[in-house]
Amino acid sequence: MFRRPNHPVTLALAILLAAVSGCANSNGASDQPAKSADQVEVFSWWQGPGEKEGYDALIAYFKDQNPGVDFINASVAGGAGSNARAVLASRMSANDPPDSYQVHAGQEEMSDVKAGKVQDLTYLFDRNGWRDKFPKAVINAITIGGKIYSVPVTIHRSNLLWYNVKAMRAAGIAKPPATWPEFMTIAAKLKAKKITPLAIGPEWTQKHLLENVLLGELGPAKYSALWTGKASWLGADVRAAVKVFSNVLAASDVKTFDGDWQSALDKVIDGKAAYTVMGDWADAYLSRAKGMTFGTDYDAVPSPGTDGVFNFLSDAFMLPAGAPHRAAAEKWLEACASVPGQEALSLQKRSLTARVDSDKMKYKDYLASALAAWQNPATVVVGSATHGVLVDTVRSGEIDTALSKFVGGGAIDQFLKSMDGIYA
Repeated sequence: MFRRPNHPVTLALAILLAAVSGCANSNGASDQPAKSADQVEVFSWWQGPGEKEGYDALIAYFKDQNPGVDFINASVAGGAGSNARAVLASRMSANDPPDSYQVHAGQEEMSDVKAGKVQDLTYLFDRNGWRDKFPKAVINAITIGGKIYSVPVTIHRSNLLWYNVKAMRAAGIAKPPATWPEFMTIAAKLKAKKITPLAIGPEWTQKHLLENVLLGELGPAKYSALWTGKASWLGADVRAAVKVFSNVLAASDVKTFDGDWQSALDKVIDGKAAYTVMGDWADAYLSRAKGMTFGTDYDAVPSPGTDGVFNFLSDAFMLPAGAPHRAAAEKWLEACASVPGQEALSLQKRSLTARVDSDKMKYKDYLASALAAWQNPATVVVGSATHGVLVDTVRSGEIDTALSKFVGGGAIDQFLKSMDGIYA
């Protein structure tokens, strides 16, 4: 296993310092324009291909509905928001909040709620009649202490295995693996053909892979219990599952990866790698950015061992306490919660809308299969640990540290002890 030198938080702090150094001239005066009363500054991490297109569509809808409000896009690039959260934390600590910021719905919101850094949005839900417009699982995720703290805009699925249909056919692989042991058998055949079995990216994608290997090996109940502190990480079954993760990682390009999740998909597109485990935002990159056709050029199945399970996450926006332009921020949140706003975002970003009353006839290709799984009463829904549904930001950082040490060459037993200690 391989240790990577550039941690995303380090990169984010460098971005922050560069930004701060450019904000003042030699006399100490700001070079930035004064804040207008008719503007809204929104903080997000949707800057990369496959994400930016949907965000741009949502912004365009907001501008169309609010032509007198200047929209300030304060996005920071980086998959899963790792870079953005570090920069945002610095701004919040300096009492310089944006007017609204992106978050993963769920426990990721907890730290800012406990610190009193965000506004209770229950009044917006009541005023606009939103309570019955979102699925129960999503409302539960954004409710803390009986109060609602964010506006959800998407439903994504984490547990997907993406592959190049034609490349796999050419390699003699008839169908994708249904279990991780089956994946390892296929991996041996792929290696013999000089094809990387699994493409991967930076630290957050490795955690994303870990959660879905654990889900596939342990099942939904044990998976959820692990990430919420209701089960021990020291059991023999968990050790066996982490061993499977280690073997899967060894069949990946973790020693040589470069770039973010898009780069992992590029290797699948080029036929250099067979598979990658990624959320369904991959569909936007493959179909929109790369012009490929779902089902013909590329396809996706539930990650091994997770058929019948929907590992969900939801992107949402919050309202900071002390937002400089609260009225405009409320207009932004109302656009985010609207059916047209959510459809503008999701049909480009290739997510399901968070609202239950959007036009289901607009879901085509991959989205049609995602909707069928999401609405199927037999589907077991669990929350993503990597993407904030089950794990708060403090524990998430501690998990990142433990996982980095393990991927960098640490022993399984030490990793399990570290994980169990996080939840002690």
